[in-house]
Amino acid sequence: MMRQNPPPPVAPSQTLYINNLNEKVKLEELKKSLYAIFSQFGEILEIVAAKNLKARGQAFVVFKDINSASNALRSMQGFPFYEKPMRINYAKKKSDAVSKLDGTYVQKEKKAMTKEKRKATEQGGDAKRNMESMMPMMQGMMQGMMQGMLPPGMQAPSNMPMPPAPRPNPPQQHGSEIPHKILFLTNLPQETTEMMLTMLFEQFPGFKETRLVPGRHDIAFIEFETDPQASQAKQALQNFKITPDNAMNITFANK
Repeated sequence: MMRQNPPPPVAPSQTLYINNLNEKVKLEELKKSLYAIFSQFGEILEIVAAKNLKARGQAFVVFKDINSASNALRSMQGFPFYEKPMRINYAKKKSDAVSKLDGTYVQKEKKAMTKEKRKATEQGGDAKRNMESMMPMMQGMMQGMMQGMLPPGMQAPSNMPMPPAPRPNPPQQHGSEIPHKILFLTNLPQETTEMMLTMLFEQFPGFKETRLVPGRHDIAFIEFETDPQASQAKQALQNFKITPDNAMNITFANK
């Protein structure tokens, strides 16, 4: 019986193929969590994942350069992500994001629209035209309301919703720069979850737990066993971007 030769190794690329992912995790949470743990290795162009049966448990993480992808592959291979060890390889094909970056992208032919999509498009066009035809009248009404002079015979609608009253700003909480085993995190995005922060901080020795604050999505506490262990994590993850728009601020909790 002839032995089959193993498949040739995939050449390093900017795109990582990840499988053995937990299929119970919702798609959006999965993509945000992947971004949170992989963006420490370099700039991410995109994360591709789908919820159809064929693509479940898999994702692609596209980095801007090969060095970042290689460092991520070596560091995160087998990492317990939602209680399952990740299997990571280089992707066999170049992603669209990379093709656009290096100028080799070719637009794929668009699939013919289904009858339902065509109908929805037509309805959307009708609605847009109706809105455009109403715009002059609406603008006139708004001008009249601003000047206290509605057109004769017209009254302002009585059921017009009032603007919401301004909400008082929550009391500001400030951390400390005196070393402490508990870290105080601020400027967290709304989609932050306990699991996301845990996966980020449990890479450091001495990690104990993550504590979120009820009613406040933007702050959290991370506890370590000792002050020096907390200091190490603070230094490594200061200004880490959980999302492209939110740089995490870390201070020590007040003693």
